[in-house]
Amino acid sequence: MKPSTPSLSGPAPDAAAAPRDPARRRLLGAAAGAGIMSLVDPLVRAGAWAAGSDAPEKAEVRIGFIPLTDCASVVMASTLGLDKKYGVKIVPAKEASWPGVRDKLVNGELDFAHVLYGLVYGVQLGAGGPRKDMAVLMSINQNGQAISLSNKLLEKGARDGASLARLMQAEKREYTFAQTFPTGTHAMWLYYWLASYGINPLRDAKVITVPPPQMVANMRIGNMDGFCVGEPWNARAIADKIGFTAITSQGVWTDHPEKVLGTTAEFVQRYPNTARAVTAAVLEAGRFIDASASNRRKTAETIAAKSYVNTDMDIILDRMLGRYSDGLGKTWDDPHAMQFFRDGAVNYPYLSDGMWFLTQHKRWGLLKSHPDYLAVARQVNRIDIYKEAAAAVGGVSLPKSDMRSSKLIDGTVWDGSNPAAYADGFKVKAS
Repeated sequence: MKPSTPSLSGPAPDAAAAPRDPARRRLLGAAAGAGIMSLVDPLVRAGAWAAGSDAPEKAEVRIGFIPLTDCASVVMASTLGLDKKYGVKIVPAKEASWPGVRDKLVNGELDFAHVLYGLVYGVQLGAGGPRKDMAVLMSINQNGQAISLSNKLLEKGARDGASLARLMQAEKREYTFAQTFPTGTHAMWLYYWLASYGINPLRDAKVITVPPPQMVANMRIGNMDGFCVGEPWNARAIADKIGFTAITSQGVWTDHPEKVLGTTAEFVQRYPNTARAVTAAVLEAGRFIDASASNRRKTAETIAAKSYVNTDMDIILDRMLGRYSDGLGKTWDDPHAMQFFRDGAVNYPYLSDGMWFLTQHKRWGLLKSHPDYLAVARQVNRIDIYKEAAAAVGGVSLPKSDMRSSKLIDGTVWDGSNPAAYADGFKVKAS
């Protein structure tokens, strides 16, 4: 995998991201005036943010995570001491399920979480649980999930979406597929993939919710025909010889948004400096991970520990490096494997990313009516906090627009321009 090289020439933060501390303003103003902004020591920049009136309001924060490869930047922000650089201590808190993460975020037991993008938006609109105003501070990663099918299906000829659809038409029985949370990313990748082959996940199959670390065990005893989950559990299914990878999530949507750093709107309002500091620490950890293959190996070794993902390091490392095997004899180097930084392109909380999940929630009946897509995204995605954090880290490029355009597996283009028409335009949907 080609390591990303941090750029020191990204756009300067806008007025909304202007520092509140006078010393900080003088420091950056003098540097910018002298034309040497990119030469200011990052440690000096971070120190300015961590002191005085911009110091974090909370000295210690709990960040919930699920045992998945993409919890890596939260874990590394803590284990590398990057949190202390920004004046805060991160305590990673291992959680058993996404509903548990949701509940602890809402009731304040967790300050932040490594969390499914669609879960945050579901809570914001009261879909799949109690409603509460939420905040997405940054995107933690792109890509790196997959849809696995059981070897029992393989024996009957199902190797991909097309052959699965033929088998399901020929074999009149109830098929069961698992995802990790009803409004979450894995449910949306699974539904989108099935629908692209004419399979309605709500009518033609039974869909169940299973915590990520329990996917492999449940497939082993025959509780499901397939599942969508984050790594390393798809690789684990292959290693345990119970399943194979039918498609990666980047095969559904190249460079798709995945986990985010989430919290409540109330927390950001009460502790804005803390929100900025934690975002900066996780952002810098993502840059560390993506900087080299050796950093990815160090990260895989760290998160493989029992206190984090609790699986063999090699199971994590191969797909983290983009070395894929589908369990059917095909191997390849994936240029769109899991990414944590890519010069900030991974991390920017694009409004269109959040809006996409709302369109799919409407498509599948999780929302009964069209929300004000753009207004919700502007409320949830705290671009202002992200820009402050990017300025504190230094050398993080910012995009020219809060929207981006992508083509998904079915050829449909999503750019956020007409979300209601997009949501209603699918042939396969809830109604």
